[in-house]
Amino acid sequence: MLNIEEIKQFSEYDNHEKVVFFVDKTVGLRGYIAIHNTNLGPATGGTRIWHYKTDEEAVKDVLNLSKAMTYKCALAGVKFGGGKAVIISEQKNKNSELLKAYVQEVDKLQGEFTTGPDIGINESDTKIMSQQSKYILGHSTDGGKRFSTSDMAALGVFYGIQGVVKELKGVEKLDGIKVAIKGVGKLGGELLRLLIENNANVIVADINKDVENRIKGIYPNIEFVDYKKIHTYPVDIYSPCALGDEFNHTSIKELKTRIIVGGANNQLSSEMIGEELYNKGIFFAPDFIVNAGGLINIVDQFEGGGYQKERVLARIENIKVILKKVAERSKLEKLSPNFIAKKIAEDIIINK
Repeated sequence: MLNIEEIKQFSEYDNHEKVVFFVDKTVGLRGYIAIHNTNLGPATGGTRIWHYKTDEEAVKDVLNLSKAMTYKCALAGVKFGGGKAVIISEQKNKNSELLKAYVQEVDKLQGEFTTGPDIGINESDTKIMSQQSKYILGHSTDGGKRFSTSDMAALGVFYGIQGVVKELKGVEKLDGIKVAIKGVGKLGGELLRLLIENNANVIVADINKDVENRIKGIYPNIEFVDYKKIHTYPVDIYSPCALGDEFNHTSIKELKTRIIVGGANNQLSSEMIGEELYNKGIFFAPDFIVNAGGLINIVDQFEGGGYQKERVLARIENIKVILKKVAERSKLEKLSPNFIAKKIAEDIIINK
């Protein structure tokens, strides 16, 4: 495990308030919790289980993800700060004992950090975890009266697509718009449904053959393309909904789209990539804006009057308004949408 002094040497550390590492060899548990900023409220963010090759890779991921959560919370208008957790493990090693041991680590922070599902953590897992701690979010005990978090995340991306299309093309309708979705799991699969229902022309790719078979069972005529090459297809909108680090100096040269709106976290491999996309005339909708639907849904239970579906939907639809503001300032100030969005978020945090 890396100690805090080693972690502080990473550029990704960037004024994090706290990073803790945890290990329990008896159940094979090891990982990191990062808290980036709590100016707006206690930190919140999902827990990811992933087979990281090194601790350095895991730490850099958790730092980037927690910082993105700070921006996401600020722009979504929720009273939380940014945090994230990663558990270094293969999926096959996940079990109830490992999850319970992890929850004990979350409890040690006594409310400084609340968490819920992310890659590798599903509804069954959060049910087990929530029975052990009040700091676990995402498991509904109200008989299904809440929206699915992944569905709301997809809805946010869909609204993001509508908003950007209207801002850049003048109309919100998606009839005939060609969209490429990379990753059609829970979020990407729901986004696919919304786009098809709105008459978009969609091509998809997924690295998981089981997911591909499931989608083909629902949409027999859907076109699947090469997962490694889908970003090279000529489309109106490219929507990455899988893992982060989608765009780097090589991949952006291969893009044949002018609009990027996707649900994956941390899509840019570096800040400079956002500027390069802007200079190439590609509108990149910041992921921490468009994929905030899941966050909005999961934390609404803490708002006045408890969870309210109407409030959740209104806040998610507001993603269009936020993107409009970002697009207008980007055009006016001749700066990338990613830079503008972060500047707006930082102003919210500082002037709280």
